[in-house]
Amino acid sequence: MLTVDQVLVLLAHAPPAIADATTDLEPAHLRTSPADGEWSANEVLGHLRSCADVWGGCIAVILAQSQSKIRAVNPRTWIRRTNYLELDFHASLNAYTQQRSELLKVLHALSEEEWSRSVTVTGAGKTLDRTTFFYAHWLATHERAHVKQIERLASEVRSPDGDYSPRAQESRRL
Repeated sequence: MLTVDQVLVLLAHAPPAIADATTDLEPAHLRTSPADGEWSANEVLGHLRSCADVWGGCIAVILAQSQSKIRAVNPRTWIRRTNYLELDFHASLNAYTQQRSELLKVLHALSEEEWSRSVTVTGAGKTLDRTTFFYAHWLATHERAHVKQIERLASEVRSPDGDYSPRAQESRRL
């Protein structure tokens, strides 16, 4: 289990790591998946934004203590209510970066007691008690794999045979 400080470092790391990995890539490369069934960088970013919306929203509810119970929302369901997958990658990354900056301001200011506040979560099977720390930890560790995924996708695009263009994908299928 990570500490609060480690969670904060991971949460701060994700947006600049994604920006560094993708800064020089063409929009077409960011929207094209490397193979059938794999997500494009744009789809991964949309998923990260959806998770940040859902789990960051849970943190906000816990800290506001406006409710003692919340209903679970799956980020994969939530994304269908957004336009994240249609947005320009860099505009979406800017929004994600801004959202993360705001979340980090809130999290850095928390007392130990606020990190431990909880809410009862229903609607995902068994009723669960989840804390502020749980959601921040979940977000940070979940993102780690997806940041690496975007870095890998960007690296593959830059490799000599990393042509993600629709024409190259079609020729690979033949």
